[in-house]
This record gives sequence, structure tokens and C-alpha cells, in this order.
Amino acid sequence: MDVKQLKYFVAIVDCESFSQASRELNIAQPALSQQISRLEYDIGAPLLLRSSRGVTPTSKGQTLYRYAKFILRQIDQALAAARGVATEITGRVTIGLPPSTICQVGEPMVERIRSQYPGIMLNVIEGLSGHLRSQAASGDLDITVLFSGESVPGWSSVQILREELFLVLPATSDLLPATQSQVTLADIADIPLILPSGSHGLRRRIDLEYERIDRRVTPVAEIDSLPVLMRCLLRGMGATIKPRAAINVFGEPESAQWRCLPISDVSLTRINYLHTAPTDELSEASSLVRDELIRLVHEQVSEGRWLGVEYIGPPVAP
Repeated sequence: MDVKQLKYFVAIVDCESFSQASRELNIAQPALSQQISRLEYDIGAPLLLRSSRGVTPTSKGQTLYRYAKFILRQIDQALAAARGVATEITGRVTIGLPPSTICQVGEPMVERIRSQYPGIMLNVIEGLSGHLRSQAASGDLDITVLFSGESVPGWSSVQILREELFLVLPATSDLLPATQSQVTLADIADIPLILPSGSHGLRRRIDLEYERIDRRVTPVAEIDSLPVLMRCLLRGMGATIKPRAAINVFGEPESAQWRCLPISDVSLTRINYLHTAPTDELSEASSLVRDELIRLVHEQVSEGRWLGVEYIGPPVAP
């Protein structure tokens, strides 16, 4: 087994096709198949299942895929470190953030790492929880924020935030009186809502609360893109239920165009968990990025720049 075989194997799994992988790798398909056959011989078991619909990894192939992704990333980081200044921490760190979280910490996180650790290449990926969970499990992420503490097998997690959910609508909306400062679940049920789809964790949380009071909420639309959803609200199509950070979707200066009303008759909150790869797989660069993210979140909450949340993460030194 060699690094080249691992690279070929990962490309086939990612492409779900030998022919597509051969084009991306610029290698003839018979030669590619031969390399995979040698790899399967070394492993002593089939690694790929071939069908008319494409190629999928076997259970042993899935295990190898996860480790191969990690090994290839470590090699890239080692080469980057060898090319850099000996005293400078270098490497590529991929962090996955949900849409509302990235609205709050995405830009300042990139700015902070770029300023303090110029040798670290920070790769920020935005995605819904299910997508981020899959990417983490397949080895594509080093760090991610999810809304469950047991989402990624083998990874460690720590609580960092308790986030309140609000009724969010444009400040100019006439759906509610301008003087109204809070709402109840019953109030919201009579308002046209645009919500995430049923597969979204936030939507399941909302539906559960309405089931508790024997009501059912029927949105006028289901949108899983935060920018599209918020633009629809600005066009007068309704309101939504989101964490307060969502109002920064078009930049902090634009956040004044929104109203965020607390829901008074229920504690509608969710916990944010910071997930990281196992300690023995976490590079020095990834450890630094994790610590800086925790520090940034703590600063934003303690300084009143992130409203509607409670910091519940690890202690942060002043």
C-alpha cells in the first residue's frame, strides 16, 4: 500500500465512479482499476461495490476512506510545514459551521486566524447540520459546530452555547403591532411562517413544541437557504423562527432592519456543540483554531456582541 493508492481510492469514492475518477486523476481507467485491485489484495477484502448506479465503499472501504482522508490531509499539512518557517505553525484546517453561526463568527474567525496565525490556511464550510455531520464522519472536516453532542462517531464534543430562538420578521412588517415586545406559540400559529424543511433539526424542535400544545404549524414555504429565506421575509412573505444571529445574514450593519421577539410561553432553546476530531488525529493547527473559536465565541457573548445566547463552554483565560 502507498500514498498514491490511497489518493486513487479516495477519488473513486468521492466521484462514485471509476471513469470520473480516472478523468480527474488523469490516469487510464484500466491502470486505476489495477491499483485498486492491488490495494484490495493488500487489505485482504473488497473495498468497493460496483453496480449500474456507480461505485460505493464496503464497510471496510468506509473505514479505509475515513483514515485515508486523514492521512492525505496530514501529508499536505506536513509538506506545508516543511516549506514554511520552522517556528511558524502551519497547516490547513477545515471548519464546518451552520448558517446562523457563520453569520456571527465566520468573518471575524477568518480575520483572527489570518492575523494571528498567517501560516494556517483556514477553510470555512457552511452547511446544514446533517451535511456537516456527514462531512465530519467522512474525514472532510477537522472542526464543526452541531446541535447534538453525539453526532460524529469517535469525535469529542463540548457545549459552547445555549441559543434562544426568536420570532424574526422585518422591522417594517405589519404582521404584529410595532409595540408588541413578545409573542406566544399561539400568536405565532396565526402568522404566515417560512421555516426550514422537516429534515432540519430546528424545524423538528419547533414542531415538537406545537405538538405539545396540540397545535400544528403549517408554513407557507419551506426554505433551507438562510439568505433566500430572509430575503423572502424582506419581500413581505411572512416571519420565521430563528436564533438572533440569523439577522446578520446580510452583514451586521443591516441587522437593524429586523425585529426579534422572544417567545414568552416556552423555553425554545438549543445547545451548540463544538465537535473536533479525536485528540490523536488533531493537528497543532487544528487545536489552535479550536481554541481561537472558543475564545471568539466567549468574547462576543461577554462583550454583548452576540445577543440571545448564553455561553456555557469551557473557561476562557482573560
